[in-house]
Amino acid sequence: MKKIPLLTLMALTFFAACKKDNMSGKTGPNSSKKMDTLQGAITADRSLDPSKDYFLKGQVYVKNNATLTIPAGITVYAQVNASRSFKSALIITQGSKININGTIDKPVVFTSAATNKQPGDWGAIVILGKAPTNSATGNNAAGLPISADTQYGGNVPNDNSGSITYLRLEYTGGLNPPAEDEWSIDKVSGLAMLSVGSGTKVDNVMVKYSNDDSFQWVGGTVNATHLISYNAGDDDFDFDMGYQGNLQFLIGYRAHASSQALRANGVESYNDSVPTTNTPLTRPVISNMTIIGPQGVDAATTNVWMGVYMRKGTRLAIRNSLDAEYSKGAFMDCPRTRPVILADDDAEFRHNLVETDTLDRAFAWDQGHIVAVPDPQMTTFMTNSVNMDSVLNASADMKLTAMYSSSGAPDLTPASGSPALQGADFSGTDFSNSFFVQTSYRGAIGTNNWAAQSAWADWK
Repeated sequence: MKKIPLLTLMALTFFAACKKDNMSGKTGPNSSKKMDTLQGAITADRSLDPSKDYFLKGQVYVKNNATLTIPAGITVYAQVNASRSFKSALIITQGSKININGTIDKPVVFTSAATNKQPGDWGAIVILGKAPTNSATGNNAAGLPISADTQYGGNVPNDNSGSITYLRLEYTGGLNPPAEDEWSIDKVSGLAMLSVGSGTKVDNVMVKYSNDDSFQWVGGTVNATHLISYNAGDDDFDFDMGYQGNLQFLIGYRAHASSQALRANGVESYNDSVPTTNTPLTRPVISNMTIIGPQGVDAATTNVWMGVYMRKGTRLAIRNSLDAEYSKGAFMDCPRTRPVILADDDAEFRHNLVETDTLDRAFAWDQGHIVAVPDPQMTTFMTNSVNMDSVLNASADMKLTAMYSSSGAPDLTPASGSPALQGADFSGTDFSNSFFVQTSYRGAIGTNNWAAQSAWADWK
């Protein structure tokens, strides 16, 4: 028998593996469209072909100040790799841009290429910008190889990384191990925006079945509207390392607990892991958010934690929002943030409707430990005539049309007589600026249900 030299055999094996993974010319799993492959580095401007779908092979970098444009109706299928280090991801490096031009009827979708799709099949879309962060050193995207292509941060608050409209991401979070301690490091997941500047547009994005966070902001100043997190493994909306931006019309919705996270929150905001008073201080400004946890009182402790968790030196401003069905509480602070919010020190939580599985933990604090301790003083403060938060006895008292639905999509539209139909307040510098739409209602949805089941907002 003729022997094949070892190096030749290795080369043939490598070639066969590459050939097997290349989907160019084949049809997509759910359409008759031909497939093309995205791999390696994109170093010049490129616009994808709307007559095709695409296979995302491994970690693909858009670099060299290139712009990647993705027209409406394209589906990108991410290669599934068992090793977390090699999970597929699309990374937009500093100076480069991504333009995703979906529509409600023809969204751009990034999903798993697996037949049996699972949370964590692939990593994330990671956008790396030049806007400020409060960390002066070591600014590389966590979970990705340390290189110039994974750096973020700078001094360009209005940095422009492109435009995203009508995008849906599915089955992300693969870089994150089970029970990841995000208090020390939090790897990129879902739509990860690191030092992304205010020149970038982000509007109408849904992230569903992420293994970890759905949306991450690490530093930066980018604003966003109409975001949906559905059944995230960890936090719906995660803010770190000096993010300062405006957000409106947000939905965080989970129908069940997850086996992935240690502590899954609707909103988690912290300044840094020490914590320090390094500036810029993390301070998201949020209006018209709806945060919903799993239905019913949890008889046993689960990893579904807080509707809003304000910790480790952060500031925040949240108004005109709904927060319900979280097992540990609606709002919790810590020894570093409790004095800040009690003193109105650039932090507020006002004009919100809150409910929780355990009524006396509607407002709680962690006392520096991983516990949720009822805080009567904070409850009195939050419901006073200045802050005007209201604590409801049951989530049904919010009177949403269908907070939970056996047929799929919830209907979070306020029904007749709902306290969410009125009570919004946009006074003051933060909320009277031109970014915010001045609504009379509280929560993400008024009379127009922009999150109803559609080609884009897919609740299946």
